[in-house]
Amino acid sequence: MNLELGLVHRQVRETARRFAQNEAAPVARQYDEEGRFAGDLVGRMGELGFLGGPIPRPYGGAGLDYLVLVVTLEEVARADAGLASAITVHVGLNSLTLLQWGTEEQKRRFLPPQATGEKLACFGLTEPNAGTDVAATETIAVREGNGYRLNGTKTWITLAGVAEHLLIFATLDRGQRHRGLCAFIVERGCAGLSTEVIRGKMGFRLANEATVYLEDCVVPAENRLGEEGEGFAIAMSALDVGRLCSAAMAVGTAQACLDASIAYARQRETFGRPIGRRQLVQQMIANMVVGVEAARLLTYKAAAARNRGEPATREASLAKWFASDVAVQAALDAIQVHGAQGYASAFPVERHLRNAKAAQIYEGTNQVQQIMQAEFALGYRGVQPLRCMPPAPESVAGGSEVGFDVPSGDRSVRPSSAGCPRGLNMG
Repeated sequence: MNLELGLVHRQVRETARRFAQNEAAPVARQYDEEGRFAGDLVGRMGELGFLGGPIPRPYGGAGLDYLVLVVTLEEVARADAGLASAITVHVGLNSLTLLQWGTEEQKRRFLPPQATGEKLACFGLTEPNAGTDVAATETIAVREGNGYRLNGTKTWITLAGVAEHLLIFATLDRGQRHRGLCAFIVERGCAGLSTEVIRGKMGFRLANEATVYLEDCVVPAENRLGEEGEGFAIAMSALDVGRLCSAAMAVGTAQACLDASIAYARQRETFGRPIGRRQLVQQMIANMVVGVEAARLLTYKAAAARNRGEPATREASLAKWFASDVAVQAALDAIQVHGAQGYASAFPVERHLRNAKAAQIYEGTNQVQQIMQAEFALGYRGVQPLRCMPPAPESVAGGSEVGFDVPSGDRSVRPSSAGCPRGLNMG
């Protein structure tokens, strides 16, 4: 068990860190106060390759592994988690889902412009009356000739206001609950598709959350992702990656709070001594240290499981739950360390708190994650093979230096490099 990052991981981390420190952090406060989507920074992340890291080279990406994705998200989130969420949604929830479930034609058509950031993509699952209860989806898809007519509303969809490719989940039969769900790639310009940006958010103000309206939006059959009735499996497999990404973002936010607290505790003096010499301040910083370290290890472990071609459902859920709680507590303690200064926007810790809170809600609330962990422990829940299993990366950056490099076990259900054609039973 080697816990060291490989050379490529370290190089990517350094690139992401320079971008976060030199380009994102200096403008994050202004963008946050203005509620402005950081479209220029998202474009810059596309130029740097952050939007195509784990996408195989034949589809325009770099063919790197999941740990590269994690360290990238961690560093960007140290500047602002709302900015990092663009990577989570565009890459983790959309592009990697297309890579896992898409036909060869779909992957060659949609992934290359997404890998470069030429076209942004989003993930449309949540609705006004269906969040955690995905089976309650009210968006309807009706088969008509060689296509489907979609009607419904999605909300809190990150990047939906600017995305060219929207992965939308709809039901063919509400009476079938989760067995009736289906996934569609809806392209911007589709008649009947409109979006409305959500204003007045507590945090994630650098992100672009929007409500999506589908009014008799006709989608061709070739834009259906997976088989009819397979939408629930597709959504759940996407959330496995989304939770891994969310954990990485939470680690980055917690690390930023720790960094800010250390710097402030060293320079701020009371009664002639730096407050870093005060034991109760040291206690808060020590709690941040152990929380960040533990959250990072859980997140790296989940990334290593994905590198082996495993769903990492349990690992990603555990990492997301723990890391998001760590991030919120680290932000609260960081504000306490800063005193009144921490309560104002002059220091970034109040923004980190507002951003950190979102991580306890999206990709399944932390209460849902606790139930999942208990059911895994009790044997009530397991991971079933999917028709399209998660693709292992082309190469594991750094080889044997990747953290948690342990035997991989049976890989007999891993899909071939040709993808997951419709009708192929992979398990």
